[in-house]
Amino acid sequence: MPDAARYDDAADFYAAGWTDTVDDPAAVRLLALLEPIAGRRVLEIACGHGRISRALARRGADVVGADLSSALIEKARAAERASPLGIQYIHADVAAPGIPGVSGLFDAVVCSFGLSDIDDLEGAIAGAARALKTGGVFACSILHPCFPGGQGVSGSWPGDGRYHTEGWWRADGELSSLRRQVGANHRTLSTYVNTFRRHGLWLEEMAEPEPAPDWAAKRSDAAKFPVFLVMRCVKQDDDRTSRSLPS
Repeated sequence: MPDAARYDDAADFYAAGWTDTVDDPAAVRLLALLEPIAGRRVLEIACGHGRISRALARRGADVVGADLSSALIEKARAAERASPLGIQYIHADVAAPGIPGVSGLFDAVVCSFGLSDIDDLEGAIAGAARALKTGGVFACSILHPCFPGGQGVSGSWPGDGRYHTEGWWRADGELSSLRRQVGANHRTLSTYVNTFRRHGLWLEEMAEPEPAPDWAAKRSDAAKFPVFLVMRCVKQDDDRTSRSLPS
């Protein structure tokens, strides 16, 4: 299992900074792309302390959350014990071959700002596709791969780098507090979309929600650019996927 220390060490920061009040523009749009939610079986990969998992469960979904960090999973489980919503949390590397007992069971798989934290994108998307029923939905939110940053705000790639240079890096912007702690993997937009397609996840809808007004007011130079990207894909049947790939 990859080193989870950077997420374990930041577990308190995650829990304090991202509460169960799910009203930020990216999360609102992500949940909207998953509708209808009630009655559906949903897997959240890179679930962290369970914020989105709980939002889904409160909307009537049957939810399983999985994350690499034992500290974050314990926070999620503690919240479940305190206010039970029927969520099952699994401590697992979502990029490893097969999370136990999830293959082909889910109507939807969701990942909220977790794909850039996952070093093995190919493995994570393969796992998400395996978990989905044919016709199921994969929805994710990420920092927009084209976001160049602003004064005190790190962009999607290092300030001394290029958009086309992919890899893990640690932000240095004074206002990018989380990414200074845990870093992030920068990938181009085409890398994300092509990876989805290789695993039979066909992009159906994209959204670029604007940041909250109070965030934008304090970072007006950064807010001129696309900050968030939210995507919804649909899992195709195996025959269609194989026909679409080059021989």
